[in-house]
Amino acid sequence: MRTAPETPADVRRHNLARVLRHLSDHGPCSRGEAAAATGLAHGSLTALTADLVGRGLVREAGLVPGGGRGRPRRHLETVPDRVVSVAVRVTRERLHLAVADLAGRLGHRSDVAHSTPDGDPGALADALAAAVRETADAARDAHPGAHLAGTFLAVPGPVTAGGRVFSTDFGWPGPVDLGALLRDRLGEAAGPVTLANDANLAALAEYRALTVLRGAPPRSLAYLKADVGVGGGLVVDGRIEAGGHGVAGEPGHMPVAFDGPPCPCGGRGCLALYLGPEALTDAAGLGGLRADRGTEAAVAALGRALAAGEPAAVAALDTAGEVLGAAVLALTSLLDVDDVVLGGYLADWHPWLARGLEARLAARRAMAGAAAPVPDPVPGTLGADASLAGAVALARETVLADPASVPLR
Repeated sequence: MRTAPETPADVRRHNLARVLRHLSDHGPCSRGEAAAATGLAHGSLTALTADLVGRGLVREAGLVPGGGRGRPRRHLETVPDRVVSVAVRVTRERLHLAVADLAGRLGHRSDVAHSTPDGDPGALADALAAAVRETADAARDAHPGAHLAGTFLAVPGPVTAGGRVFSTDFGWPGPVDLGALLRDRLGEAAGPVTLANDANLAALAEYRALTVLRGAPPRSLAYLKADVGVGGGLVVDGRIEAGGHGVAGEPGHMPVAFDGPPCPCGGRGCLALYLGPEALTDAAGLGGLRADRGTEAAVAALGRALAAGEPAAVAALDTAGEVLGAAVLALTSLLDVDDVVLGGYLADWHPWLARGLEARLAARRAMAGAAAPVPDPVPGTLGADASLAGAVALARETVLADPASVPLR
């Protein structure tokens, strides 16, 4: 739960956020309408909007009739391009970057290949710094005078509250302070650096997309994805629930076979060993291609093989669907979530996973005395951009939560 603001500065920051968020979410409105919607006194609202105007976050949008004999009202609206951010999605072989404004609109985008060696976080930080610096420069060129709110990265692997990243996908033996490595290389060139788990950000983005689609938010959502590796996230009442150590809702190292093969995490039979890109491409007979041309090429080839109905590929996905079903049963039994959303190639390949998935779920659904229904896992709607969309949403939320972080003009 959030604690109540304690100092006058905290109260003012909180109220600035209330006003800016209302204008951002509900469009232009008069001061009186904003005061009524936020519960703030008219005098306080006037002072707060003057502050937001001074920071360039809000502007007067012209006069509209006030109704009756009153004077016309002057509407207020946000200025989305006053603030820009750099959003980055990090994968094993590529960096996907975008510039976004306060409305979440994307501008400059780039995809950069990298081939950093396993176990060398410094090499990844070098590649990131070069790509981020170029994107930040593009943001300044496209938005002269805009405030750069920072760089927001979606990274594979759990991220602790202190910003350390655990990523067996990159061969790191322990937690790495990737943010500090990147800040050392960038200095102030790209603003503050914020890292979050890619699956958590994708979960939040898919939750918001599902809310728009249905017209009402689900109470809780579990997200499972496979691309760089196997990950997931948990969203409850519109907020990421990361747990005490940043790993809540992370299924990749949940054991699904106690006598299964050993995992680099120290366990055995982890879900990632059955649904990860290496496991699936090897099961479909594409291990040699993966060794020669990389994981992305092998995954793309597996997609083509599925579309062509090749028996080895279809059989591999049948087995993977059953494993996925076991994971869904474990998650829903433990968390009692309303929705399960699939991301990455689990969404792309849902038609081929469905048979094995349903075989696992059918028996539980047939139980007349089941305490809660097992939700039907559905493919996400955002595709490969889900994590990047989550990073953009995090950037926007960071500014909306603290408008005073934007300097006066």
